[in-house]
Amino acid sequence: LGFAIERFDHTEDERYWLRGFKTFEETDPGVAGCPVSTLEHPVQSFLWGDFTAKPKHTYTYRIVAMRGRPKNLVQDEFVEVSIDTEDDAAGTHAVYFNRGVAASQAYARKFENKSPAEVPNREAWVWLSRGLEEALLDYICQADGERFALRAALYEFYYPPVLEAFRDAHRSGADVKIVFDAKPTEDSPNEKNRAAIAKARIKGLTRPREANSSFIAHNKFIVLLEDGKPRQVWTGSTNITDGAIFGHSNVGHLVRDPEVASKYLDYWEQLNDDPEASDLRLWTEAQTPVPPEMPPGDSTASVFSPRSSLDALEWYAERMDAASSAVFLTAAFGINDLLESVLARDKDYLRYILLDKEDEDMEIISRDKDNRFAVGGLIGETTLGRQLAEKLTGLNEHVKYIHTKYMLIDPLGDDPLLITGSANFSDASTKNNDENMLVIRGESRVADIYLGEFMRLFNHFYFRHVANQADDSKADSGTGHLTPDDGWREGYYTEGPKQRQRLYFAG
Repeated sequence: LGFAIERFDHTEDERYWLRGFKTFEETDPGVAGCPVSTLEHPVQSFLWGDFTAKPKHTYTYRIVAMRGRPKNLVQDEFVEVSIDTEDDAAGTHAVYFNRGVAASQAYARKFENKSPAEVPNREAWVWLSRGLEEALLDYICQADGERFALRAALYEFYYPPVLEAFRDAHRSGADVKIVFDAKPTEDSPNEKNRAAIAKARIKGLTRPREANSSFIAHNKFIVLLEDGKPRQVWTGSTNITDGAIFGHSNVGHLVRDPEVASKYLDYWEQLNDDPEASDLRLWTEAQTPVPPEMPPGDSTASVFSPRSSLDALEWYAERMDAASSAVFLTAAFGINDLLESVLARDKDYLRYILLDKEDEDMEIISRDKDNRFAVGGLIGETTLGRQLAEKLTGLNEHVKYIHTKYMLIDPLGDDPLLITGSANFSDASTKNNDENMLVIRGESRVADIYLGEFMRLFNHFYFRHVANQADDSKADSGTGHLTPDDGWREGYYTEGPKQRQRLYFAG
């Protein structure tokens, strides 16, 4: 009837059965929003994740097959798996994802759907940040004294604590210079950026990026220099706003590699001259050419925009088409035609796509049943019974759920490929905007981190997407409950996506 999962936390000397939300109908306690023990309501899936695990801990998981009937469950076969979770701040690549699910059962239960500002002691802000804000501020605070310098290129730049951190770095003696988007258009963050800069009293540290008024300076990177040499770079999808740090999903990706940081510093120096796009294209293509096929093994390369053609986007589509076992893609603003053409081709492996909202060509890209989609959403006043109504924080006006821009290709294989950064997979991000992407090959640890975060959000939004599509009659018929026999297993052993998922994640 499913699997019960017991966790031994050797670091904190705790042992308990983990909890979930789905219940058997006949033993449903009937308490909305209250997690239930998997010992009484087991997991009926072959893919499951523990997103309450903490970094730098040692755990043993005992997974127990549960048999019998819902009112008389019996423990049977079991396996144990021991895990040492990593220090997420260590290594060449340190990766920080925010919570990205303000509308969730956890937030409704913990904070009663209040605005984060209404929750005492910044508890909601800390929970939503999930370490992203802290890591960003710690990164900037490394620039403490005259030996250090910071070079930043930023799009939306008006979250006060980050501006104040730059100011403090400058006051410590560090050399701080910031290029920010200042296009004089209605949808530009220009005015908000300038107002925040003035309020933080850091105007002398900044330079507006004003050329190319039809395009945007969409970068979000910061280079750290020590003794005049670039040492690290912070990049990713996170704008410097409360909505980016605490609202829709985002990632901050820190690379401790002087060679990569040097590339970003060279790019920043070009941006600091406020060049026209026509001139910058020549430089970005010469300095960061698209690899002819695959980049070298175990390497981190950079791809900067704007570019004179769609060569980079075409290369991403080619890599996606050449995948051998799985693809994972986030698409905040819909799926580009080049990527859609790949998704329209039938493949014998799974391709997971996480969308902020439905793409206009969903019918075309859904024809291959191995393409699995999850779309941003929340639970309102539904008839699913045990679910609390959810509410967004209101921090994000346009992109409400998914803001990351990354593609994972064959992440569980011997040669994973990750493409991640500030650029949406779009024509404009490739040809017009200031953008940066990292292309990371062969880094299994980094691929694991991104894959874990992808599936956390995919499962979260997939459930809501299905629930929001279901009509009331289906919801009332008990589709929200566990199956009272072993019929739930059938799809996992029948040709189709569930079987492919079981086999892929089982290795």
